[in-house]
Amino acid sequence: MAAPEPTAEQLDALLPQTQCTRCGYAGCLPYAEAMAAGSAELNRCPPGGAATIEQLARLLDTAPLPLNPDNGVEGPPLLAQINEEDCIGCAKCLPPCPVDAIVGARRQMHTVLAALCTGCELCVAPCPVDCIVMVPRTAVPQAPAAPTPDDNRARYTAHLAREQHRREAHAAKIAGAKARAGAAGGPS
Repeated sequence: MAAPEPTAEQLDALLPQTQCTRCGYAGCLPYAEAMAAGSAELNRCPPGGAATIEQLARLLDTAPLPLNPDNGVEGPPLLAQINEEDCIGCAKCLPPCPVDAIVGARRQMHTVLAALCTGCELCVAPCPVDCIVMVPRTAVPQAPAAPTPDDNRARYTAHLAREQHRREAHAAKIAGAKARAGAAGGPS
């Protein structure tokens, strides 16, 4: 009797949980789901690199493949740093951070919480003044160790819940305003 196919949850447990999207999927779990469905190769995770590919290959009972260069290159764990002198406080870096590792308010300087940063690089492109750079974590004096995959997954799950709550609160606010306008005989 053949062993059961690995589940998306088993595959996801092996991924680094940076949620970087370099694999071409919206995060680690969607990538794991695609692998479980047989629609994605196991070699699309640059943050996980060769070690993750080996683990995935063992679980999938297949030969490992070299990292697909279309998805990036393997490298050291990265850390986002914001040049505080150049930051204009536009807050465009906040929404793309999958673990809410960037803090700051509009028109105020922002900073990266190094202990939470996954090194995903998603904050770099939205910055209109190019004040965010990615550096090897080891190049930052007294930088904390990279967060664990379990910590990353928990923070990402919390991030998604906060985003959902904000969307629901916004929709309720709009619905309430429309109801009040309708009750007052205003335009609907």
